[in-house]
Amino acid sequence: MSRVAFIGLGNMGGGMAANQAKAGREVAAFDLSAQALARAGAAGCRPAVSAAEAVAEAAVVITMLPAGPHVRAVYEDTVLPNAAPGALLIDCSTIDVDTARAVAAQAKAAGFRCADAPVSGGIMAAEAGTLAFMVGCDAADFAAVEQALAPMARVVLHAGESGAGQAAKICNNMLLGISMLGTCEAFALAERLGLAADRFFEIASQSSGQCWSVSTYCPIPGVGPQTPADRGYDGGFATAMMLKDLKLAQEAAGRAGAATPLGAQAEALYALFDRQGFGHKDFSAVIQLLRGKVSELA
Repeated sequence: MSRVAFIGLGNMGGGMAANQAKAGREVAAFDLSAQALARAGAAGCRPAVSAAEAVAEAAVVITMLPAGPHVRAVYEDTVLPNAAPGALLIDCSTIDVDTARAVAAQAKAAGFRCADAPVSGGIMAAEAGTLAFMVGCDAADFAAVEQALAPMARVVLHAGESGAGQAAKICNNMLLGISMLGTCEAFALAERLGLAADRFFEIASQSSGQCWSVSTYCPIPGVGPQTPADRGYDGGFATAMMLKDLKLAQEAAGRAGAATPLGAQAEALYALFDRQGFGHKDFSAVIQLLRGKVSELA
């Protein structure tokens, strides 16, 4: 497992690949961006001239790509034709469940072990090696997947068979999107009622309203642990990425016939915020929309 191929070195993948290298693994890294490749090289990875070269001798192939079509294309055109026999294939992208299952079926038919393993934690956790991984794979393969992901992980959780990792991720992020909106609404209301943000934070953190969006990722600057709110809502988990995950959740709900009215409302509100030009801001910045202070984000 000392040889790892890492394809996709964006905001998340760059830090993840670097942590594989820090763990002493030989990492062949590839991305279409020359700058991303250069950063990976500086972090101890070996920049590959192509994705095919990267995967050719790797025991583990990890992909971190923008969307389902990218994953399908990279697997069909590059990974499956060129990966070494017996390689473990792990896709850490956040994509739709149907694509994850289709790619897994192709990989298994070609004789590979595979897993979908989307992540939670954002850019800071990717750089720190403290991501949470939600894994869909055959039970017999989970130990190997867990070992492969260990340098990048705080926790690795087995969600079930192929596609279950993606199902867990979109359900979790739908819950996160909804809870953040509730948190933002509560802080905005507290402000209008004359309740100091730090007082409300202390109370909500120890009362029935307590949740991760309050106690760990508070959307108000200067309150609680350091969050993107303390950096002008830069970094963290971009609104555009939250919107992507909410769209995936709504598409999955439609196919499954599940009722997710709050998820639909969350998607609509984040879509509005994104259309106003704030897709690059952390998703907690939506509080400024609720406070009528989006001009302060410019």
